[in-house]
Parts: sequence; C-alpha cells; structure tokens
Amino acid sequence: MNTYEQPFWDDNQLVIGIDEAGRGPLAGPLIVAGVVLPIGYHHALINDSKQLSEKKRKLLFHEIMSNACEVIIVIVDETTIDRENIYQATRQAMANIARCSIAQAVLTDAMPLTLDKSVTSIIKGDSKSISIAAASIIAKVIRDTKMKHLDKIYPEYGFAKHKGYGTKAHTDAIQRYGITPIHRKSFAPVSFYQESLFANKG
Repeated sequence: MNTYEQPFWDDNQLVIGIDEAGRGPLAGPLIVAGVVLPIGYHHALINDSKQLSEKKRKLLFHEIMSNACEVIIVIVDETTIDRENIYQATRQAMANIARCSIAQAVLTDAMPLTLDKSVTSIIKGDSKSISIAAASIIAKVIRDTKMKHLDKIYPEYGFAKHKGYGTKAHTDAIQRYGITPIHRKSFAPVSFYQESLFANKG
C-alpha cells in the first residue's frame, strides 16, 4: 500500500492522499478529504473504505485522526454540485485541499489536477495507496454520519440506510413525498421527477 508514497518519503517529502465520498448519491453533500500520514507510516488494516465494515471504519477513523500530520475536509453542498456538476465540484475541492496542504506531493483517486506540486492520479487509488485509503475512510465516516443526521430531519426517505444513493426505496420515497432541499436536482431521477411535476402542473 505504500508503493506510491515511498519515493517521496525516501526524499523526506510529505504526501497527501485525497479521496471523496458521495459522488454518486441523489441526495446529501459530497465529502472530500485529504490526509497526510507521517513519513514511513504503515497500518495493516487501512484499506479502501468500501472494503471495510462500518465498525472497522470508525476505529480506523480515530486512529487516522490521531496519527495523521494533517487532515483537511471539504464539504460540497447540493447547490454547488448542481451548479458546477459533480465532476468539477469534486476536482475543485481536491485542488483546494492540495493547495492548502503542507505536503509537497499529491496522490488522488483517479482525479488529474494541475498544480505547482507533484500530482499522481491513481486509478483505484484507495486500494493502492495508504494515504488515499486513509482519506477514503475519513470521507466515508464523515458523510455517513451526516446522512444519519439528515435521516432524523427527513425520516420518510431512509437516508440512514441507503445514504442517499438511488435505491428502490429511495426513488419510491421521492415519488411519494417529493424532493427535499438536500436532493441534487441535476441528478436523474430527481430531475425527471421535477420535469414530470412541472408537466403535470402545465
């Protein structure tokens, strides 16, 4: 997992790994996280957050927060996602994190960036780089926690269970109760629901 970090660590350079949680859901924010681990850091359990149980993610979240040299979090709201599109919103958040970081080198999960720092975009980086994997865990835990909070505000939608993804239960709830302020209006089927609503009113 340290293959991509090691050349920079050998040169005594800090590395920031950047990843996100929430690019695909129909509702809720995008969370982008950057993590700078100490040079030479190793942890056998840190892996792609999607490969870990919720319990393990929470345990590793606290370990990463305790051991990291730096953790930067950017929360991108639904309005920004709808205005800029999800790809550009993600890219901009990652670029902002990279620019602000103390690290000299940047590793991203399949997101090319043009910066004054060394940037390596790695396909499936969260399973190949410990720094990106750590960032994926931080982003995922924060986003899941936020979705559980939003579930209390909008209990009809089941956000605590599906986290805003387009499950049948979620799309059925949209048809039954309509859309909320936290729905991404540029995402299908949310946009389809709006269009049909306007058509029916017309």
